[in-house]
Amino acid sequence: MEKFKLPILTILLIAVLFLSFNVYNREQKKRILKEDLIELSKIKYGLFSVDEWKQILASIITKKVEEFNFEGANRDNMRREISAFLYKQIDQFEQRFREQNSGTLTGFFKNSIMSLAGGFNDIKRDIPKITEDIIDFMNDPKNRRAVREFIIQKMSAYADNTFSKIDYSVHNEILAKYNYQDRSTAVTGITDQIKTLDDGTKSYESFLLIIAAITGLYIMLSKALSKNEFLIITISCFTLLIIGLLLPMIEIDARIANMNFSLLGESVTFKDQVLYYKSKSILEVVRLMMTQGRIDLICVGILVLTFSILFPVAKSISSILYVYSRHLKSNKFIQFMVFKTGKWSMADVMVVAIFMAYIGFAGIITEQLKQLETLTQNIDILTTNKSALQAGFFAFTSFSVLSLLISHKLQYEVNALNEV
Repeated sequence: MEKFKLPILTILLIAVLFLSFNVYNREQKKRILKEDLIELSKIKYGLFSVDEWKQILASIITKKVEEFNFEGANRDNMRREISAFLYKQIDQFEQRFREQNSGTLTGFFKNSIMSLAGGFNDIKRDIPKITEDIIDFMNDPKNRRAVREFIIQKMSAYADNTFSKIDYSVHNEILAKYNYQDRSTAVTGITDQIKTLDDGTKSYESFLLIIAAITGLYIMLSKALSKNEFLIITISCFTLLIIGLLLPMIEIDARIANMNFSLLGESVTFKDQVLYYKSKSILEVVRLMMTQGRIDLICVGILVLTFSILFPVAKSISSILYVYSRHLKSNKFIQFMVFKTGKWSMADVMVVAIFMAYIGFAGIITEQLKQLETLTQNIDILTTNKSALQAGFFAFTSFSVLSLLISHKLQYEVNALNEV
């Protein structure tokens, strides 16, 4: 059985390298697609977009104008409404005319002439014909289109003069990048690509975690590890660390999944409106903190860099040097890194902190989105929190556990030799 241990560990190492390489490549491709999808799904291009509202209102106005019906009972109702309006307006005009021409000789003659000529009465007698002409005018499809275009033109001009314009440069670059003509088609196409990548990535991630678990059991069940076994396991562990540092750990995604309300009797719907999105790896977080120019953020970045990146890497390298070099076994720095940095290493603490941050963010975002739902009336809003732990978290967690097991096993073997 002993002769099969090294080949088995070698196969596991090859599998870890293969799976890690594929997970990294697929996650990077998925990340690029996801960032483009998030950009297209931002609320500024939907619910907060003046252009989107102009299209919605234009569609509603077109539908309402086309729905005008001046036949049958509707024509009779319109005839009564228009006639009453015209009679009222002519009476008011006649009253103003007489008031304006009262009190002067010239005005007296004007009023007398209008009364003798019966000008206002003649106009009133023509009201039925004028009413029919108005209805026929409104019933003409050409005139309907003219009215519709006039309303849309005025509405568009008002919106352009009132609201600031949206910068579509990034939006258009994404459409050109994937050869799509409009945003809705691009969102559907990119979503399908992400789903295809995600299905394959989950399989690789699952196998990688299974192999990490098998490696952990191997370490715990082995009485002693040879130098080559220790080297292979350390390389596997180091591979998981690299993946954990390079890939995002948490994805914070808050969005309005569905918003539905009625406008002028027509249903208006907005879907997948992204409110907030962030996805960063540990290295990206460190770089971001170090480049902000604030002393507090720089200090935090240095702490994260030291305890969650430099210490784990230095400890893994020192452990290999300790096992393979008799000369370096007595080196104080190597001994310190191998046996004394356990209490200084923050890898396991980082995992817990990230997990707790995820739970905290998820809870806060979910609660705030629920409040958004309760604040609205006559509007049906379905919010969603799509925040999730990413591949980097699970790889980093696997590294932390295996690293602790390796350190414990190495310490155990050293203690056993000292006792002998």
